[in-house]
Amino acid sequence: MDTKQEEDLHQVYYAHDNSDHSSQNSQIDTALTTRPRIPIWRITISLILLFLNYFLAQYDKFILPYFQDDVISSLHLSSSAYGVLSGYATGIVYALLALPTAFVADYTAARVWVLTVAAVWWSLCAIFQGLSDNFWQILLARIGMGIGQAPVEALSVSLISDLLRQDYVFFGESVLYVGVYIGEAVSGQIAVAFARTGTPWNNALIAMGIVGIVIALLVRVFVPEPKRQISLVMANNERQNPGSTAASTAFAPKLLTARKNILSTFRYLAHMRSFYLLMLSSGFRQLGGNVFGYYMPSYLSNLYSSEPSLLSRYGIIVGVVGSVTVLSGGLITSLMWSRTKLLPLYLTAIGGMISSIFVLLMLFSLNASNGDPNRGIKVLYGTMSIAYLTAELWLGAINSLIALLLPPHTKTFGLAVWSLIQVLIYSSGPQIVGLSLRNTEPESGAYLEKTRIALAVMIPVGYWLAGIGFLLALPLVKLDIAGRFVEGRLQWCGRKGAFLAGGCVLGALVVALFIVSIYYSTT
Repeated sequence: MDTKQEEDLHQVYYAHDNSDHSSQNSQIDTALTTRPRIPIWRITISLILLFLNYFLAQYDKFILPYFQDDVISSLHLSSSAYGVLSGYATGIVYALLALPTAFVADYTAARVWVLTVAAVWWSLCAIFQGLSDNFWQILLARIGMGIGQAPVEALSVSLISDLLRQDYVFFGESVLYVGVYIGEAVSGQIAVAFARTGTPWNNALIAMGIVGIVIALLVRVFVPEPKRQISLVMANNERQNPGSTAASTAFAPKLLTARKNILSTFRYLAHMRSFYLLMLSSGFRQLGGNVFGYYMPSYLSNLYSSEPSLLSRYGIIVGVVGSVTVLSGGLITSLMWSRTKLLPLYLTAIGGMISSIFVLLMLFSLNASNGDPNRGIKVLYGTMSIAYLTAELWLGAINSLIALLLPPHTKTFGLAVWSLIQVLIYSSGPQIVGLSLRNTEPESGAYLEKTRIALAVMIPVGYWLAGIGFLLALPLVKLDIAGRFVEGRLQWCGRKGAFLAGGCVLGALVVALFIVSIYYSTT
């Protein structure tokens, strides 16, 4: 990209702002780069360490599903209590803490330091979680762990988006998200090994915490703080030269600058035409995946109780097929980047819709085989492989696109806002399923049947709502990439009011579900 293109991109947004800083906003920010120049060996080491850190940060989400029955019995939990642990217990903390920690990382230009401190903290809380012996202890430990895990994804995505050239960012982010699938694969093998040896489930969390501390220190030593890369839409949404922010020495000016940066970031997001729809669509997509991850392993192990190696093979399919698929999605997007910028939306929308069909076949695989477990297990493994091949192309590609659309100096904060709404949406899934299973014995046939119905409804609905939303967002993303944001000041009777109303409705739903779940978990 040449200098003239950069100047044009810098001026696309703040035409609606009457601030006297317009002359600053039209200048090229010398703190940005058009092409990162970091040695390939250091990029490789950084990707490996960020992947390991993210993998460990996600690992507890897979330990609970694979050891669901053991966790419930050893801690004397109800189904509603388990739903609290796997839903809003960490989801609310994620939503609340991701924003300030991400903002501090951007404001201080110390993303690696913030990531290191966060990793050490959640690792310690994982150890405490493994030492818990009742509901309230593990709940508090998981809330503490959520505080540390809150900024990990936003920080990692932000760093990778500046370590690599724009056309390679998609593949780099996909390497990060392999951690999701490797986590499930490793958890499946551990679950089988622990079951055979009689090892307690909480040993896995303690070991995870110890390893997490080591990885956190390696991240601090080897991962650089890269220079910020220009965005797809070089809209300078900061009213003050970002370079002067760090140089300010007076306390009051620093607070004023921080306030302006926060408001300008929200203003930028509010004027994007596609951000609302992309955020909601991704939230519904994650809701379906979250319910799948938390309840599918235990459902299938109960459905095929005579198959002792089911969890192991389930984990292998998730690990191998999921990893290959997410890497393929990132690689395809990188290779096609010069031709189209919209491929991540097509991969997510169409892939999820197709996958929902095979998810249903997974759930009803035994019925489709006339009750024959030998035939049913073959149907299960086949449909599960296709479900992952079609559904998991999206994760690295879509989050890369969002990172590249955001303003460089506050992209971590913008990614945290992006994650906040998604977390509040998708964390409701386990809460709803947990409430639907209350007063039902986990070992009963009724419990299995209710679980199947809940999964058969929530996963396809989540995938289809997401697919429709992403397809509707296609023309809006085109406008945003071209810098054609919503012009003028937003009105309370229009876009601004709708955003506030939506936030209030979502907040009320979160509070209601959390209170009801806590009530039923203690009665």
